[in-house]
Amino acid sequence: MSQLVAQSIVSGLLLGGVYGLVALGLALSFGVLHVLNVAHGELLMLGGYLAFFAFTNWGLDPFVSLPLVFIVMFGFGVLLYLCLFRFVTRTETHTRIKNSLLVSFGLALVLQALAVRFFTADERTISTAYSSEALTVWSIRIPVVRLAGLVVAVVAALALEWILSRTRFGKALRATSEDWTRAALTGIDVRRVYLIAFAVSAALAATAGSMVSLGYSVSPGIGLGWTLKALIVVVLAGLGSMRGIVVAGVALGLVESLASVWIGGQYREVTALVLFLIVLSFRPLGFFGRARA
Repeated sequence: MSQLVAQSIVSGLLLGGVYGLVALGLALSFGVLHVLNVAHGELLMLGGYLAFFAFTNWGLDPFVSLPLVFIVMFGFGVLLYLCLFRFVTRTETHTRIKNSLLVSFGLALVLQALAVRFFTADERTISTAYSSEALTVWSIRIPVVRLAGLVVAVVAALALEWILSRTRFGKALRATSEDWTRAALTGIDVRRVYLIAFAVSAALAATAGSMVSLGYSVSPGIGLGWTLKALIVVVLAGLGSMRGIVVAGVALGLVESLASVWIGGQYREVTALVLFLIVLSFRPLGFFGRARA
């Protein structure tokens, strides 16, 4: 039993890394643009398909194609912002969430339908020579692919933290997040900040999609589930700490994995939702969130 629990803890840690990676993009778009993009999971799905077809058609390893996936989906994010979300951000902050929900929900339906049309509804997964490789520590298996996903999540979070705290653009991004009107008065190009933040959010979702296609599987219908996981992680962590997002993702992965052992696999999703409601009720700013001025 103790070995089963230990294996579940390791599996939860690795799964939580992917949760954190998915949530980074959602936290960025929601924290800066005040836009709740429920099509975030569909962007993940597209990133997974890009990595899959880059592997099957061109023989590109998923880690080699990561920069390509990031760049392509960054461009797609720019297109989405200019065509759709630019108009959402023109409204007052308090009305953006409901408007973005409507716009992104329609976008999610469109992307799902197009994915079924062009990619079929079959599940796709990337199978490399090292897909089944695992490290063994005290009889506990650590899949190399899922461990790499956790590493990618940590690196992405640290890179975002560095950009936000050490670069001029990061400071402009934080100022816009706090109060876009004051940021505009100081000479910050708020629209440019919004554009880049949304595009990076889409690219981060696609990066997570590459890891999902390698360690799990992708299909047109996976978007909503991953969006929900990302939303739970953002609520747990709160806004203001990218490292906190990854920590919250790992915590969610641990809770789900241990719940599968102690309560039963059928209650795994329920446990995550209960945790979501508890944190939202008693600590709405999240464990790492900071109150806005």
